[in-house]
Amino acid sequence: MSVRKTLLESNYISRDLSWLNFNSRVLDQSKDPSRNIFERLKFLAITSSNLDEFFQIRVGSLYNYLDYGKERTDYSGLRETAFQKVLFNEVHSFYKHQKDYYTRTLCKEFEKNGFQICGIADLSEEEKKKVEQYFKETVYPMLTPMAYDSYHSFPILINKMLTLGVITKIPNGGKDNDKRLSFVQVPQNLPRFFELDRNEITVFVPLEEIIKGNLEKLYRNVEILNVSILRITRNGDFSIEESDDMEEHYIEEIHKKLKLRKTARVVRIEIEPEYSEWMMSILKGRYDIDDHNIFENASLIDYTGLWQIINHTEFKGYIVPPPPPVKPISFPRKGETDPFEYLKKNDILLHQPYNDMQLVVDLLEQAAEDPKVLAIKITIYRLAKNSRIANALLKAAENGKHVSVLFEVKARFDEENNIKEAQRLQKAGCFVVYGMNRLKTHTKLMLIVRRDIDGSVTRYVHMSSGNYNEDTARLYTDISLLSTNEKYGHDVNEFFNVLTGHSQPDAYELLLTSPKEMRNNLIELIQKEAEAAKAGKPSGIVIKINSLQDLKTIDALYEASQAGVPVKLIIRGMCCLRPGRKGLSENIIVKSIVGNFLEHCRIYYFHNQGDPKVYGGSADMMIRSFDRRVESLFLITDPFLKQESINILDYNLKDNMNSYLLLEDGTYMKTIPSEGEESFDAHKEFFHVTKSIVLKARLFPDGYGEKKTETKRGARRAKPTV
Repeated sequence: MSVRKTLLESNYISRDLSWLNFNSRVLDQSKDPSRNIFERLKFLAITSSNLDEFFQIRVGSLYNYLDYGKERTDYSGLRETAFQKVLFNEVHSFYKHQKDYYTRTLCKEFEKNGFQICGIADLSEEEKKKVEQYFKETVYPMLTPMAYDSYHSFPILINKMLTLGVITKIPNGGKDNDKRLSFVQVPQNLPRFFELDRNEITVFVPLEEIIKGNLEKLYRNVEILNVSILRITRNGDFSIEESDDMEEHYIEEIHKKLKLRKTARVVRIEIEPEYSEWMMSILKGRYDIDDHNIFENASLIDYTGLWQIINHTEFKGYIVPPPPPVKPISFPRKGETDPFEYLKKNDILLHQPYNDMQLVVDLLEQAAEDPKVLAIKITIYRLAKNSRIANALLKAAENGKHVSVLFEVKARFDEENNIKEAQRLQKAGCFVVYGMNRLKTHTKLMLIVRRDIDGSVTRYVHMSSGNYNEDTARLYTDISLLSTNEKYGHDVNEFFNVLTGHSQPDAYELLLTSPKEMRNNLIELIQKEAEAAKAGKPSGIVIKINSLQDLKTIDALYEASQAGVPVKLIIRGMCCLRPGRKGLSENIIVKSIVGNFLEHCRIYYFHNQGDPKVYGGSADMMIRSFDRRVESLFLITDPFLKQESINILDYNLKDNMNSYLLLEDGTYMKTIPSEGEESFDAHKEFFHVTKSIVLKARLFPDGYGEKKTETKRGARRAKPTV
């Protein structure tokens, strides 16, 4: 059977190929003609950092199998070696598309927008003098040529750092011994571009080009045969070998693993064309790679450097900020309403960034100073820089309150910052837990215990799909719930006892948690909808998550579809479920929303015979979420807040400006409003939601759900992104 046929006939879509499709949808945002050049460059830079992480984690994971002879069968049905070829072919296709779009389209827009990216040859004599002075005074003292020969060991090239590979000729060397290889790494603590003013134009000169143009000052009295700018990417997928007796050295072990990232296996080399084949043969042999791993780029290697231009003060205002957040519908906040008092009688639902996370920050800061607050407990996965959350916890501890913080120090690429902040809080007197043995704690929970005037104690609970991070709260869509409902208080309190101690509660009333029962609980809810459909009763499932990969839940959704349940999935990124296949998934539609905000919230809706069960929380439908992470989903019990969550799903389904439909063959189709149809941009409309709109929201009119053709209205076939 051909590889193409194997891919198409599988009932599951490859996780990694699906992820590449997601990055293509992000790249598609940079092609939107309604965006200015700086917004378009922003999305290009995002695709570049996304691809870096893809190589570090997903490709790195694949090499963990290939290098150690371990067997792996991809969801597509391909074994590890065959899949490696397919994957690298797709990545090369994306990489070429990305760089061609940059050079052939975006670069042509630079000058008319007030800037240029120039090499040394494109500069005037006066500009060259300024560049030469900058090199002499600032850059040159920082550079260190690193030779490789019989007297020098092969240098460690730092992950994702631009490097110059230099081939020199030794005078009077023998015929086979006249070439030498060395490397010069581009300093990371200097700006990527040197800036020059040229009339109305700001000229940006890449630092690597400046070094390349002045190499003779580093290699005096030596002939330079070849210079190539290159950049390597290393495997970043590591795991901690944990045991029950390693707690004392846990942080030390994390630090060791972080250091290994800097020297880990090379999985990609980006390099200029016309490189030295002699040098490349050395690199291939040294790093055990082949042509699959080599990515040529004649323009600009590493588009993440474009952030210097995107955020430049000269172009301030071109990145249009989103509208200011609006007040939560469930917390009108007339006058100076005390949130502590308001929450005693009312739950509050926040939908970020349309509502401000400021309410949560204010509540925590107020709790830190409030003498009636006895204790604060919180889980932290990622923090903002100069975090007000961390500072409030510090203040609370200084004020004598009991503060318990679970810091997940295995949060990928945030490990060092989390360790630093955790140790700072620990020194201030907070009780700090560094995650849980063998599990990554991804749940987002906070508990504030407060004594009232009458001596009674109230538990204030915050449960969220998003991190306690004020920076990303402005860019990510998330939902969270604030409540003093004692059932939430009991469940969250019990859950914290599990997180910080050795408690093993039998069951929770309003929480679904992993790794214990979440998968089974969700499959039971799916199966109940299937049973209702088989009995001719109303049914329906709507799920909004980041990723869908768990085979058991995918199979349960397939069975529900075959039973007649209308299933609507809103999945931003990777999706391994194949929708619309005859006899398998005809009643399932999958859409992805990619736009100005990063879709991050998780909402699970089950029709439940007209009394919907709606959950929000931190968990996607992933094997890691169910088996290797501590996660939680919270049942939304307040009728109006449940209806507000339904409206969030309804708006996502109505969106026809940021949406892509997943087709049976695994490609995506951009949704475009049809002639006469009104456009609906959910990222804009959520700023204008009212109580009356919320009350009218319906996902399944008449109890049975919209027809598939109605859900896909306005969609026209677009060129697949991958």
